Amino acid sequence: MTPEKILQGIAQQAVATLNTSVVTDPAIQERVDYVCHCMSNRAGVRLLMSCLLGKLDKPNVDPRKPYTEIGGVDSFSGRTYDERYLTKFINEHRLPVNSTTAFLTPTLRNIDHPLTTDRKLVGRPRDLYKKTLELLEDVAENRIPTDLVFVETVRVLMLLRDEKLARMASLLGALEHTEGALPLSSESIVTLISQHLACKNASRLPVLVVAAAYGAAGARLSESMLPLNPHKAADLRTGSLGDVEICLMGDDAIVTAYEMKMKRVTQDDIDAAAAKIARAPDTIHNYLFITTDVIDPIVARYAATFYEKTDGTEIAILDCIGFLRHFLHLFHRIRANYLDVYQTLVLNEPDSAVSQTLKEAFLALRQLAESGE
Repeated sequence: MTPEKILQGIAQQAVATLNTSVVTDPAIQERVDYVCHCMSNRAGVRLLMSCLLGKLDKPNVDPRKPYTEIGGVDSFSGRTYDERYLTKFINEHRLPVNSTTAFLTPTLRNIDHPLTTDRKLVGRPRDLYKKTLELLEDVAENRIPTDLVFVETVRVLMLLRDEKLARMASLLGALEHTEGALPLSSESIVTLISQHLACKNASRLPVLVVAAAYGAAGARLSESMLPLNPHKAADLRTGSLGDVEICLMGDDAIVTAYEMKMKRVTQDDIDAAAAKIARAPDTIHNYLFITTDVIDPIVARYAATFYEKTDGTEIAILDCIGFLRHFLHLFHRIRANYLDVYQTLVLNEPDSAVSQTLKEAFLALRQLAESGE
């Protein structure tokens, strides 16, 4: 049986037993539940699924040895199972798991020893890795069949998915009840998004604040935005100049690049930007830092000195909320469209970039703002 067929069978069993656990051992059931519900780190559940799939595909392998570097006939490539088969399976069933492999996370990278319970993986939360390794040992020691752990894992993930979809539907339904009312003012939108930016783990949001501006007004400006790079993707790896890159309509040469900072911009940041500008194949008109922190006037003046040094590229530092406020008042008549574009960007981001909690927080904040409460 191919890995695809194995996954298909696991999904069918999970659906058939959706409301009833297939694991009778309470300790093992608790471990699966913990790993599946650990939203702060999704590497554990993806590691578990990769190792279980490898074991089901090749029963003679040890699920604790998902690295070919370990050697021996019972090791295997967990990353291959992860990337080649699990990604499609996860996307197909919309399971609440990271969209990328677990094996490139710092904790699970470059390992050449079995993932036995006496090994301490350096990662947070510690219990996630502890319980994941315990589950792999449960399978390796034949305390429970591999397929039962896999079915239980997918079953719990499907329940989480359905709960998430139900909450989102409820929040979106509440927003529909406010349609037809007076649109929020520009200042109300500034307040709403300021509240959203103040939430925990909001580092991706400033990118979306700027991206939404070009999504709403790009055609009026005769400018278009290049597709956003994944959150936390390094510029050197992606080859990008900034977090948001703007071109003239019908051209692919970047004329404006935005770099977002959830901290103060430093002179080192300015120097790094100048180096990127020097390497760019085309002339960049503006390289703009958007910060949620205080702007140091000394650094701002330092940035201004690069106009002549770069032969015509302006480097400047803008306040995130100041940028938003000016945009909304400048394009006052499309402020409602801006808010809709921002919402779409937020909801379409993978949970690894904008968490489910942040998505729900925005919808709840918007519903409160539009209901006048």
